[in-house]
Amino acid sequence: MRITIIGCGSIGSKLAKAADEMNEVKRIYLMDIRKDVAEGVASKLKKAIVVQSVEEELYHCDLVIEAATQAAAREVLPAVVSRGVDVMIMSVGSLVDDAFREAVFEKARVSEAKVFIPTGALCGTDGLRSASGEGLDEVELITTKGPKSLADVQYLVDKGIDVADIRERTVVYSGTAREAVSIFPKNINVAATVSLLGIGFDRTKVTIVLDPEIKDNSHELRLKGKFGEMVCHTYNHPEPDNPKTSHLATLSAISALKRIVRNEWFGI
Repeated sequence: MRITIIGCGSIGSKLAKAADEMNEVKRIYLMDIRKDVAEGVASKLKKAIVVQSVEEELYHCDLVIEAATQAAAREVLPAVVSRGVDVMIMSVGSLVDDAFREAVFEKARVSEAKVFIPTGALCGTDGLRSASGEGLDEVELITTKGPKSLADVQYLVDKGIDVADIRERTVVYSGTAREAVSIFPKNINVAATVSLLGIGFDRTKVTIVLDPEIKDNSHELRLKGKFGEMVCHTYNHPEPDNPKTSHLATLSAISALKRIVRNEWFGI
């Protein structure tokens, strides 16, 4: 298998390293808005080379992994699936726009491309997926993060909230998943995954809590439906090189890649 990884940041670089060690992966094409970053990652691997354009590699690529930004995902996803190439999406918040999402999924259906979305830094998605088949009444995601994870978020800046000044546990956002993934594009992609698996972006409630005392990020998933009720709480260590990302999100992406390249599907 030949794979292309778009974005060589915290998750992308670790995915590339993991792929380099997989016998099933024969070639890795790397692309980043900063070519020097991509070249730095490639220099440490045996199977990787840096490319300039995603579309040029689609003729001999089996899987594209988007590990960059929502903006990058919106730019490349249509071209990838239109060519019939499978794609794994990390910036799930890019699918918040209904028209864009349906266009991507329709192109994928027509071209028989597969769209993979890892569970990310959240447990309980298997139960959510199963329960949604018979209807859900409520889905809520409560995310708690420390100041470093929410630093430089424009929404908070506009609200006059300086995360460094907060001294006690404080709710900094409460609203719909649709709004949350738009104004916290680097922090709450799991809300998009929950929405897609459950009752949609407008009915899924998201609460974001800033707690200056915690060192770990946490996601609490609550749902009610005909199946009963479920509460699943995940406590995540942040990535040392990127506190906005939970380490479990990286592990989830690597696990998903292993399943894809080996065509092994457990717990589906």
